[in-house]
Amino acid sequence: MKELFTAAASAPNLIPTLLLVFVMIYWLVVLVGAVDIDSLDVDVDLDTDVDVDVDADVDSDISGGGLNGVLAFFNLGQVPLMVFLTFWILPVWVLTVLGNYYLGNSSFLIGLLVLLPSLIAGLFIAKVLTNPLAKIFGKLNQEANETVIGKVCTITSQASHQRVGQARVPTSGAPLLLNVKTYEGVSLERGDTAMVIEQQEGRNIYFIEPYID
Repeated sequence: MKELFTAAASAPNLIPTLLLVFVMIYWLVVLVGAVDIDSLDVDVDLDTDVDVDVDADVDSDISGGGLNGVLAFFNLGQVPLMVFLTFWILPVWVLTVLGNYYLGNSSFLIGLLVLLPSLIAGLFIAKVLTNPLAKIFGKLNQEANETVIGKVCTITSQASHQRVGQARVPTSGAPLLLNVKTYEGVSLERGDTAMVIEQQEGRNIYFIEPYID
């Protein structure tokens, strides 16, 4: 065990070890209830550009091709980002440590060369490991999304007809986070309130309109 800790903290394995420590700290904080599981998710607006926002999800559209298809292939639209990162970083760490061990490597630069294929291989391992979870989260999201039509939501990232944003719908439990767009000519900013009108056909995106109580 001591040898494992020594190897993990060595220069060639430093980057994957730091990533693993980050994931472990995140889940520890989740366990003590300081944050929820979606708190570090990322919103990727696949229609226009990339937009990072705390408390957001990844929207992936298989039919869009390119980045959309890549994200969907690796289940990034079906499971929370931090869940995927966990199943990605852990095998990356194992592969990197084993690779450097069998190569007898103690160089940080060579360790980077070992890390690169580990990152790629880890993506495919993470896809396999998250396939069952994708089905579970998909079913849960479908059941939850059926109840949001007609609900009032709060905008958490800017939304317009051209730009996919995020909105939070309060529930009796944890709030739901939706990918939202407005109708043409309308733009909503963070903190605005809106009503969920309908779901865009074939996509996990909802049309909303301004709401004034």
